[in-house]
Amino acid sequence: MATSTHAAAAERTPTDLVLVPRAVLEADPHAVLAQYRAIVPCIRTDDGAVMVLRAKDVQALVTDPRTRQVETEFARLRGITSGPLFDFFRQTVLLSNGEVHRRRRTPIARTFAFGVVAALRPRIRALAEGLVARHVADGRMDLLDDYAAPLPARAIALILGLPERDVPDFTAWVYAVSRALTSAWTPEDFPESDAAARRLTAYVADLVAERRRAPRDDLISALLPSIDEDDPESAAETRMQIVSLILAGSDTTRAALAIQTGLLLAHREHWEAVCRDEGLIPGAVAEALRFEPAVGSFPRFALAEIPLDGAVLPAGALLSISTLSAMRDPALYADPDVFDIRRTDHPRWHPVFGGGVHRCLGEALARIELEEGLRALTRRLPDLRLERPLTVRGSAAIRRVDALPVSWATA
Repeated sequence: MATSTHAAAAERTPTDLVLVPRAVLEADPHAVLAQYRAIVPCIRTDDGAVMVLRAKDVQALVTDPRTRQVETEFARLRGITSGPLFDFFRQTVLLSNGEVHRRRRTPIARTFAFGVVAALRPRIRALAEGLVARHVADGRMDLLDDYAAPLPARAIALILGLPERDVPDFTAWVYAVSRALTSAWTPEDFPESDAAARRLTAYVADLVAERRRAPRDDLISALLPSIDEDDPESAAETRMQIVSLILAGSDTTRAALAIQTGLLLAHREHWEAVCRDEGLIPGAVAEALRFEPAVGSFPRFALAEIPLDGAVLPAGALLSISTLSAMRDPALYADPDVFDIRRTDHPRWHPVFGGGVHRCLGEALARIELEEGLRALTRRLPDLRLERPLTVRGSAAIRRVDALPVSWATA
C-alpha cells in the first residue's frame, strides 16, 4: 500500500493533487494523514477541500495574506444558501475578514483579555469542584455529558450573564449548530441545525431585549451601546457575535475536557503523576490538545495559487489547514505519536488555537477551564477509571467525542 501510494504521488503534476475520500480519512485520520504527509504537502478530499498537512505550511498559511477566512463559501459548499444557519455563517466573527472581522471582534475582545479571564479562575474552579461534588457519591457518570459539557457552558453563562437554568437548552442548540462545522455533517443534518440556529438566535434577541429593560454587570449589557436597533442588519450582526460566543465557548472546550481526561486515564502513569503533582497540569493540558485536538483544522479560502513543495494550492480552493496532521508532524515534535505530558518541544504559540488576527479569542479561558476541570477531578477522584475507551471522531474542523462513562470507588 505504501509503495503504490508513493509511486502514484511521484507521478502527479503540481496541480494534480492526490484525491483521498473523506470516508477513508474518517476511518483512521492519524494513520492516513501520516501516510500522505510523508510524501505530499497537501491532498484533495472528495468533498472539495484541499487539506494542508505539514507543520511548517500549516503555521505559515494561518496568517498568509494569499488566504482569507471562508465567509459563506463553506456554507454554500454544503448547499446551505439561506435561513438561520446561513445567517450564522454570514454574520459570525468566526468566519469573517478584514474590517468586518475587526468590527465584530473588537467589542468582545476586551472581555477575553488575559487579565480579565485570569480573574475568573477562582469562580471556574468553584464550578468544577461543584460539578464533581454533585456526582462523587454516585460512583459513576458520563464524563462528557455530566461534567465536560456543563463546565464550559456554565462558565460562558457566567461571563454573559445567562441564567443557569438555560444551560441545558442553549447547549443542545449549540451542539446542533456546531454539527455544521464538522467533517461528519451531511445534508440530512440541515433541518435540525437550521432549527437550532433559529432558536439560539431568538434566545439571544430575547436576552438583549431583557438587558435593555434591566441592564446588569455582564457582557451582554456592555454590548448594548453597540447594538443599533434602528439598523436591523447591524443589530442582527452584533447579536450574532453573542451567538458565536455561546457556541465557541461551549462546544470545543467540552470535547477537549473529555478528550484530555480520557487520554490521561488511558495512560495511567500520566494520570497518577498529575494526581501527585498539580504542577504537571498545564503540560498535560497542552499535550492533550496536541495529541488529540478537539478542532482538527481551520478553513481558509485561497485568493491566489500558492506553491507548496512541488504542489500548488489552486486559486479559489477551500483549504482545510490541518492542525490534526501538523501536531503529529515529526518535523515539529519529537516522537509525535507518543503522549508525553512532560514534553518540552511545544511551540510558544500552541497550534491548536490558530494564528494571526483569527487566533482563538477564548484561548486563555479555554486553558483555565481545562486546567481547573482536570484539577477538580484529580483532587476528588484520583481512582477514576474508564468504563469504555475514548473515541474521537472526525478528520477536520470540530471533532466529536463519544460518550465517556467513568467510575470510581465510593466510601
